[in-house]
Amino acid sequence: MAKEEITPGEWQIMEVLWACGKPLTSSEVCKRMQGNVDMSMRMVRVLMNRLSQKNVPGYTVDEHDARVYHYYVQRTREECVREKSRKFVDRYFSGNGSNAMAALLHSFVLTDEQIRELEEILEQSRERKAESTKREGGSHA
Repeated sequence: MAKEEITPGEWQIMEVLWACGKPLTSSEVCKRMQGNVDMSMRMVRVLMNRLSQKNVPGYTVDEHDARVYHYYVQRTREECVREKSRKFVDRYFSGNGSNAMAALLHSFVLTDEQIRELEEILEQSRERKAESTKREGGSHA
């Protein structure tokens, strides 16, 4: 996992890469962002370089022009969201996930469908905990 957090500007670039699903040059990323984000080509290149240093996208050098890089996704959106969520909980809730979830739940009115989705997530969490406990118990035997 990257040590540095992905900034909002970098996240916008990654959204383009995640949505596209294929390698893109910085020029292609910039074109896909036009109209949605006011970011210069130079800024896109700077942010893509920073993202590469954080090992979020990887890149290959163009076989015909060594000045052109083709960026591809190395870490999924889900991995990055999990990491960002963990850091958020650590930073604002002293690592207490239940306090973080309670604060979020109190901030929104949920539909019945959203409540059902959350119940499924909680059930999956119970199952993961039970499986983890079973593995830990088995290794001490």
